[in-house]
Amino acid sequence: MQHRALGNTGLDVSAIGLGCMGMSFAYGPAMERSAAIRLIRAAFEQGVTFFDSAEAYGPFTNEALLGEALAPFRDQVVIATKFGFKNGEVPQGLDSRPENIRAVAEASLKRLKTDRIDLFYQHRVDPGVPMEDVAGTVKDLIAEGKVKHFGLSEAGVDSIRRAHAVQPVAALQSEYSLWWREPEKQILPLLDELGIGFVPFSPLGKGFLTGAIDASTTFAQDDFRHVVPRFSEENRKANAGLVEVLGTLADGKGATRAQIAIAWLLAQKPWIVPIPGTTKLHRLEENNGAAAIDLTATDLHAIESALKAIDVVGDRYPAHLQQNVNR
Repeated sequence: MQHRALGNTGLDVSAIGLGCMGMSFAYGPAMERSAAIRLIRAAFEQGVTFFDSAEAYGPFTNEALLGEALAPFRDQVVIATKFGFKNGEVPQGLDSRPENIRAVAEASLKRLKTDRIDLFYQHRVDPGVPMEDVAGTVKDLIAEGKVKHFGLSEAGVDSIRRAHAVQPVAALQSEYSLWWREPEKQILPLLDELGIGFVPFSPLGKGFLTGAIDASTTFAQDDFRHVVPRFSEENRKANAGLVEVLGTLADGKGATRAQIAIAWLLAQKPWIVPIPGTTKLHRLEENNGAAAIDLTATDLHAIESALKAIDVVGDRYPAHLQQNVNR
């Protein structure tokens, strides 16, 4: 597994990380704990050194899981977690008050069984708290040795600039994939300008780009995709062409759709580090195999040409969550 630098703050991570949310939260029942620990440790054995969590995943249970799984090799990995929701509960709303940031940091350190958080993200921008206060609080935590690097998630251009002026931002985490390319308009140029790394979550379109989801797929009530407009039956039918194109490209490279989707992200910028999530060992191995796929300029041009003929439809969040994005 190759490594990449996230931003200009000295944060070195594996070229592909592991998003751990789905093991505990959002996509149906949580994994059985011992199976999740095996999966996380298998990722490390395959060269993954970058693991992504948040207090809100569970809430709290994902951090505790990660802390236990990574304890044997804590000093060889980078752990990212997040603050920013009241009591760690997304439905309760945002809370990035300095006192809450500090409280979350202390609680996360205990759950993660560690003395420092390698990358501490603001989970969503809180319009009720000046970004300067948020960045300043994390700056203090860094000075105290409790946090190593500062990150933002789903932040907009103005928020990124304001935060970076107070405390250099190592990484921005936002959705980016072959079926959500909005960051290319303003976000990627800004990150390039400021020297900030980019961590795309949902690089496989929450599973859609793998081809495992079609118009007949049903989602459980506790699966987040059940309420996502892009995953309505009508929109899944409309977006099927993207999966077909991806399949043709994958066949031509002797790879899977998932591998081409991840390899495409890796080819966009040397400071992009996707964090696909999975609950299955064979999918973990498949995803990590994308690091070995070299997409040529010809391949990338073919992908671009094919995608120009496809309009992806459907919002990526329900309305009540969309309002927290790109502030």
